[in-house]
Amino acid sequence: MALTQTDIDTLAARPVAAGKLLINGQWLDGEGGETVVLSPINGQALTTTASASAADVARAVTSSRAAFESGIWSRSAPATRKAVLHRLADLIDKHALELAVLGVRDNGTDISMALKAEPASAAGTFRYYAEAIDKVYGEIAPTADNVLALIHREPVGVVAAIVPWNFPLMIGAWKIAPALAAGNSIILKPAETASLTLLRLAELALEAGIPPGVFNVVTGPGRITGEALALSNDVDVLVFTGSGPTGRRLLQYSAQSNLKRCYLELGGKSPNIVFADAPDLPTAAKTAATAIFRNAGQVCVAGSRLLVQSDIHDEFIDLLAKATAKMTIGNPLHLSTQIGAVNSETQLAGNLGFIADATREGGQIVTGGQRALTETGGYYMQPTIVTGVQPTHRLYREEVFGPVLAVTPFTDDADALRLANASDFGLAAGVWTGNLSRAHRMVRGIRSGVVHVNTYGGADNTVPLGGHKQSGNGHDKSLHALDKYTDLKTAWIQL
Repeated sequence: MALTQTDIDTLAARPVAAGKLLINGQWLDGEGGETVVLSPINGQALTTTASASAADVARAVTSSRAAFESGIWSRSAPATRKAVLHRLADLIDKHALELAVLGVRDNGTDISMALKAEPASAAGTFRYYAEAIDKVYGEIAPTADNVLALIHREPVGVVAAIVPWNFPLMIGAWKIAPALAAGNSIILKPAETASLTLLRLAELALEAGIPPGVFNVVTGPGRITGEALALSNDVDVLVFTGSGPTGRRLLQYSAQSNLKRCYLELGGKSPNIVFADAPDLPTAAKTAATAIFRNAGQVCVAGSRLLVQSDIHDEFIDLLAKATAKMTIGNPLHLSTQIGAVNSETQLAGNLGFIADATREGGQIVTGGQRALTETGGYYMQPTIVTGVQPTHRLYREEVFGPVLAVTPFTDDADALRLANASDFGLAAGVWTGNLSRAHRMVRGIRSGVVHVNTYGGADNTVPLGGHKQSGNGHDKSLHALDKYTDLKTAWIQL
């Protein structure tokens, strides 16, 4: 049966229960009190979530360690873990619409995108690692005849995962699923402004059969909850997606504590490069618009720097502006909306600050640049295109994480590569060209973890996602993600 607006509206009218901490299978209040959750749709209070104290975090870590050492999950057969993760994926599918609507009310993603990028993606991720874990083998090294050398893979122990607010369920699954599949215990710390779907996921995880203590959730402000996790001497691995400044602090906390491994995905300022020989300029323009404006630009791999060959610059900007004008900004719970709300008042103010700086530095606003739908009380922003942006400009150098596109012309291949790589970030990129040799040269020359050719976005769990330079280290997705959650152990046996 087809999804209707009435289905969404019915779920959106439901009250949202207060969120609590999940520690050792029990839902508890936080010692830090409660945090009011404001919906970005209308700026109104939606519910509250518990704020964990450092002592609450310590209890969660102790619970995770005890569960790991007990072997109830860490030493269970891969087939056992596989069955539980499949049940969890089935439960996510069963409650997909509920999860999507809850997430939209919490973080403002448009519902059409949320359905695909959140529950659908998360269920697929749990299934991927459920199927993978009993197909990952150890090794026998090529040694002398009188030696048997075995290389074992073992779970690392206790994993702490700090997840952002833009796609909490999808990105959470990228970290939770491989960590659990490998046999670890995990403590999840959602973003303060987008905790609700991950708390619901934890309920489903218990229902699926994940033992108490194996999956704990602590909510609260990063300066308290996140810091306590990062400083814990009993957390073995910390995985994080978020901002560069926070990533730097987490590395410092690791050095101050037990030198836990930190894997950081720190966003990007991704170049989307359009050559004059691109096979279909209208399609390239439409895709360039969605690459930056969907989810109100709150996507780590967003194509936020548009590099256009000078020969077609004006023509392409005209096509881009027309494609942008066709995108509907509005209530993210409406099926017709393509650009939803910005996550918070603070984020919106930061976005508008970038616009002010861009115009002061000489950029020209083609369209947008203002707050939108102020009558709703929510946090909305017009999709904004700024041309004439130079590599010295703030808008060229820093991640906005909003619906703001910086446009810069280039002359030839060498100039395109120079501009593309003139960034501290290196997460993603796009190249539009009809020349196969040029496409390969650009893929090799661009310093980023992902390069799209004649498309943008859409990569699935079969390939890794990770950054170069200050976009971080380590990889989410694919079998490579398991490297973060497993240790190698060598057995050297004299025969």
